[in-house]
Amino acid sequence: MSDETGTQYTAGSRGPRPEPLRFFGTAWVNHDNGYTPRRIGVAVGSLATAVAACLVLRLAYQGLQIADSGAFVSILVVAMFAICSALAFRNTWDSFGKRPDPDRQASLRGLLAIGFVGSLLAYFFRSLTEAPGEKLHREEYEAALKQHENRNIRRTGNPSKKRRRS
Repeated sequence: MSDETGTQYTAGSRGPRPEPLRFFGTAWVNHDNGYTPRRIGVAVGSLATAVAACLVLRLAYQGLQIADSGAFVSILVVAMFAICSALAFRNTWDSFGKRPDPDRQASLRGLLAIGFVGSLLAYFFRSLTEAPGEKLHREEYEAALKQHENRNIRRTGNPSKKRRRS
């Protein structure tokens, strides 16, 4: 069971549970269970994947040149990948700070697929400072903890025996 922020609760639980992050689980809460090696692995993995993707795109571009499709098509393909990668980078970077709108994400699915290199680079740069999405999840988790504490503050004494002011 979870609320609108994604914080998970269980029936009869002692409070909210942190939402797991991809590749990190709930290690981001206390930075334990191999958090630092995971961050290093995510940074290296996303950068290596971005480099490999750029090499594949370079081969595709060379295929266009071999096919002699013309300068216009070559420029169009390069511009398309550059613009889509920039937009995907910005969209992915913004999603680390606030929950993305699902309808907007669905409409951008094709653009994000074309600009996958930008998403990989955003993941790389964010993993240099924190687990991607950690700040957002931490804010939501701390707010849920505070809300849970406020809900569970017990009143002292019996309110029906309280003296009324006259």
